Amino acid sequence: MAAPSRVFAFRDARWAPDPVLEPNAAVRSPQPAPLVIDNGSFQTRAGWACPDPAVPAERAAVPLAGGAEPPGRGGAGAETQVGNDLGSPEPLRWLLRSPFDRNVPVQLELQELLLDHVFQRLGVSSQGCVDHPIVLTEAVCNPLYSRQMMSELLFECYQVPKVSYGVDSLYSFYHNRRQSWPCSGLVISSGYQCTHILPVLEGRLDAKNCKRINLGGCQAAVYLQRLLQLKYPGHFAAITLSRMEEILHEHSYIAEDYIEELQKWRCPEYYENNVHKMQLPFSNKLLGSTVASEEKQEKRQQQLRRLQELNARRREEKLQLDQERLDRLLYVQELLEDGQMDQFHKALVELNMDSAEELQSYINKLSLSVEQTKQKILQSEASIEVDVVDSKPETPDLDPLGSEQSLEDVESINEFEPLFAEEQPEVEKPVAAVQPVFNLAEYHQLFLGTERIRAPEIVFQPSLIGEDQAGIAETMQYVLERYSKEQQSVLVQNVFLTGGNMMYPGLKARIQKELLEMRPFQSSFEVHLASSPVLDAWYGARDWAVEYMSREEGWITRKDYEEKGGEYLKEHCASNVYVPIRLPKQAPRTAEPSAPSRASGTGNPSEQA
Repeated sequence: MAAPSRVFAFRDARWAPDPVLEPNAAVRSPQPAPLVIDNGSFQTRAGWACPDPAVPAERAAVPLAGGAEPPGRGGAGAETQVGNDLGSPEPLRWLLRSPFDRNVPVQLELQELLLDHVFQRLGVSSQGCVDHPIVLTEAVCNPLYSRQMMSELLFECYQVPKVSYGVDSLYSFYHNRRQSWPCSGLVISSGYQCTHILPVLEGRLDAKNCKRINLGGCQAAVYLQRLLQLKYPGHFAAITLSRMEEILHEHSYIAEDYIEELQKWRCPEYYENNVHKMQLPFSNKLLGSTVASEEKQEKRQQQLRRLQELNARRREEKLQLDQERLDRLLYVQELLEDGQMDQFHKALVELNMDSAEELQSYINKLSLSVEQTKQKILQSEASIEVDVVDSKPETPDLDPLGSEQSLEDVESINEFEPLFAEEQPEVEKPVAAVQPVFNLAEYHQLFLGTERIRAPEIVFQPSLIGEDQAGIAETMQYVLERYSKEQQSVLVQNVFLTGGNMMYPGLKARIQKELLEMRPFQSSFEVHLASSPVLDAWYGARDWAVEYMSREEGWITRKDYEEKGGEYLKEHCASNVYVPIRLPKQAPRTAEPSAPSRASGTGNPSEQA
């Protein structure tokens, strides 16, 4: 017997605004503590690199930054909201702006808004100077122009004393290292926009053999949204990206063998046992459903009361206006009776009247109108509420002849009484007894079957969404083949998985299966998953900042920035490889001989040289 499938409700969680932390004395003494910022394309996490555990750290600023709302009618301008202050992203999903293009920050004006938000929440005054060292994550093989603009923003706008750049996945690798782990390994990092394969040899990144796949959690959410919108076109608007991300995080998994897993889903019993039903919000009232006669009666009585109140209000307003006009006309008539002719004629001109007869005619009409309005008000107050007639037709009178009936007529009616008795229950059947022909809650459910494995599978098979790229397994094999057999054996002894898109159940087993297929027979390898794939990049950057706080290695000072340019990078164990800009040397200019003079034999030799 198949186990009943469970129904899951969407949480539709709203983002809680980031708290504003009070400045802590521990981050100022004995020297300013470094400020660690994990600048991700989906979330930014910021906090203090302080060995004191009592110092709080903020790690929940969402950089869908620059979501500008249009000003209201009385507003002075647009209000820009950053991070979790947006509340719910769906109403503003297509108005949000990000400083990132893929995983590279390119819009520095939005990055400045994001940094202002971080400094404000951490209790750091960004007016004039931020006197804390900054540890900032950047993309793998970050373009020099992007680093140059970021350094210019930090040194020129915020006047920071020094800054250090590192790769988020290498910080996570640095944080999760163990005593028995080798310092070499193959780091597989998958985030919101991209997936990277990073070989690390002797503790340093081998940048020339790094590879990137332009697929991540964002593309998986969009693909899942398209699948479900095609499957349930009636719920097109309810299938939002936020709900798709919730499905990916809580209901999706990686199949160890994709084709074999699809074959399992063809079995009805397996489908019933493993399908997840997602309940969409809905209303219990059906459109066009019949309402009981009592509800109709109550609604019509409420409408009648509102109409009566509206008419009574209009009558009172009309009575007040007519009474004011009548008082004005009677005052003018009193001027005529008192013999004040000059004021009387002036008042007639103001009233646009020609004679006293016309004035008397208007007074009579207004007096009659005032009396009629008063009578209507009195009648409406004293009237009894009229019953609203139901739309159901009344039962016709079956005795049109009254009590004067013959014995034969009575006997003929008695013969048909059984027929009338059978029809009577149908006439008295209440309208509210009509029941819907389908389950409304089940109609608003999304059945997740193969969609649970199809969406996250795109990082292994990008061709599912039409991308002409290699998946993780092919890219990993391509990177390993660029090394000797001895180096390959060293790298596969520490295959490290990190990033928010690496948290699917079954992903580690899938990587082990792929390595088992590509490695030689009876060769050994080890696959490790980060203890916290989302937060370990920030924790690793904090560990590095605490260890190297008093050293010069890895820190770019303001003097270095002014002498060597914004693109300059000091390398360390978790940084990119610095490749300076090499401008081609220009050839020295040589004196070219001038053209011979047209006048032969008469030119000056010094002028011809």
